[in-house]
Amino acid sequence: MTFKFCMHFCKRLYIFFWILSLIIFFFSTEKVVAKSFDINDIEISKPFKKNFDKNKVIDDGFKKAFLELIYRLTKSSDYKKLENFDLNEIKSMIETFSIQEEKFINQVYHLILGVSFNKKEIFNYLEKKNIYPSQIINEKFLFIPIIIDENINDVLIFSNNPIYANWNKNQESYELIEYLLPSEDLEDLNLIKKNLDNIEIYDFSEITKKYYLNNHIISLIFKSKDEIRVLSKIYNEKKEIIKNNSFQNLNLDNEQDLVFFINNLKILFEDTWKRLNEINTSIKLSIIIKTENNNLGKSARFELDLDDIDLVNDYYIQKFNNEFIFYEILFNGTVQNFINIMENRKYNLDTQKKIWILK
Repeated sequence: MTFKFCMHFCKRLYIFFWILSLIIFFFSTEKVVAKSFDINDIEISKPFKKNFDKNKVIDDGFKKAFLELIYRLTKSSDYKKLENFDLNEIKSMIETFSIQEEKFINQVYHLILGVSFNKKEIFNYLEKKNIYPSQIINEKFLFIPIIIDENINDVLIFSNNPIYANWNKNQESYELIEYLLPSEDLEDLNLIKKNLDNIEIYDFSEITKKYYLNNHIISLIFKSKDEIRVLSKIYNEKKEIIKNNSFQNLNLDNEQDLVFFINNLKILFEDTWKRLNEINTSIKLSIIIKTENNNLGKSARFELDLDDIDLVNDYYIQKFNNEFIFYEILFNGTVQNFINIMENRKYNLDTQKKIWILK
């Protein structure tokens, strides 16, 4: 009798703790903080006058933070579609904000704001406007600007090259590309001069390999009397993209013309990088993955990684039983895209059947 009671009690205790563990796990998978875009260090200053309203200053911070996010996410051709926006709509996409610093100096109120926007809401907002956003991926590129002055048959790489000297003077906070310019090297200069006759097909690998970067941009800038023609070769791992541009009546010795020229090239490179990392939000591929429910740490890490992947539109627990948890994932890309991303994050997936297995 005592033995049966003990067995019955132990069985009920096991069931209780099994159910309790599922309940704890289920609530642990609820996203306490949804996926967000965090924009920090937004600075706003307003004179402290009689009708000063701190809420209006914060609203201005929301607008500025939203525009910075948009500049990071979208191509320059999309900016005009987003010029007119409703402040209340922006506020509805804000998860949290924080006042990082505030102070009064000479009757001026200074505010530094941090704003977190809900990723899903932002993507839905852009999708309604027929805009495909890009993943926010900051990357370093080696940039080699070479001026070929056809008027005097000369080549400028380092000294007397105003583009080389001024390229990194101004960096906008929303720019994704960080540029590394080559160091002044007489050997490189002689190598380029040696290949000047076939410069448009020269691959520059003898120079670029010294910097151990997968990404680089070579811009050949041909100056004639009334025109500047630019041939840019953009290399990203195994991809090569060729861009041609021309500018009329620009003088690179004039500061205003030089700034205009540099800004236009930077916009071209940023837009090209964003196209390489574009998210097609109209594609919502459904992927079902199951994982054993006896390793909560593994499942928690899996969810954190799904939160971190911009191409994951959404995910939720479809069902669970005493052996497995079943996730349904909506993915803005192809099956192979998803597999590649998960492999890069060190996940092992068995994709042989309709329901994949996370090992």
